[in-house]
Amino acid sequence: MTGNSPIVGVVGLGSMGGGMARSLLRAGLVTHGFDVDAARVTEFQAEGGQGGSFAEAGPLLDIVATVVVNAQQTEAVLFGEDGLASVLRKGAVILSCATVSPDFAREMEARCASLDLLYLDAPISGGSLKAGQGALSIMASGSDAAFAAAQPALDAMAENVFRLGGMAGAGSALKVINQMLAGVHIAAAAEAITFGISQGVDPQTTVDVISKCAGSSWMFEDRGPHIAEGDYTPHSAVDIFVKDLGIVSDVARAAKFSAPLSASALQQFIAAAGSGFGREDDAAVAKIYARNAGLELPKKDG
Repeated sequence: MTGNSPIVGVVGLGSMGGGMARSLLRAGLVTHGFDVDAARVTEFQAEGGQGGSFAEAGPLLDIVATVVVNAQQTEAVLFGEDGLASVLRKGAVILSCATVSPDFAREMEARCASLDLLYLDAPISGGSLKAGQGALSIMASGSDAAFAAAQPALDAMAENVFRLGGMAGAGSALKVINQMLAGVHIAAAAEAITFGISQGVDPQTTVDVISKCAGSSWMFEDRGPHIAEGDYTPHSAVDIFVKDLGIVSDVARAAKFSAPLSASALQQFIAAAGSGFGREDDAAVAKIYARNAGLELPKKDG
């Protein structure tokens, strides 16, 4: 540590991780950024962040947040060739922020414990805007020691930290529940707005009215304007919900739990990805509804 201040590393400087890393810098924490895209690291360093390879910077770190896409990337970052787990000092804490299954989170906790590393199952919610504001919600589970070690980073990155139990798994379970609802609500919002077009109601009117009515949801109010404005700049991409609703499906199947609404939403996101919209904003699922009904969506001005 630098004095009483821990040194932090963030692996993955994309829309979420980049915002989180900058929130850590604003809180006065020395923060190393890592990303496969060297330009992101260079940009982060220009803003006051630190760089270095895992081998160089890893032994300095007290806290590491892995903000990567999925379980495979999480495992590779920690335990792959030249992985971080092999170079971190004993007692360092890992905040695993990707959406993964509860079983995977428990496996990672056990593997980290075998190396005397602390592990916090810490998936995140709030989107890129809140990541950049240090106002995320973090669904966290892990030992008291892991929470204590991670506290300075949690304070800098999150508005809400939900303590969900003394071992990994519960945090990821809540994130899976959240993504079940988020994916269904995005698909439902897209369905409702395009249905409105079929009834002669323009999308902006649907957004304006329903946002003030009982049929609204957080996702409707956030993603609806993307559809109304024809702006599919990715804040969270279609491909993310192909992945996350796929995890929902896998976890539900293992539990022998029928989740028909989630399954239907997943098929719409798969159709959107298969139609070439995978890297567009997840609201682009509306394009599938519009295409199937022969409807015209708004186009972005300019």
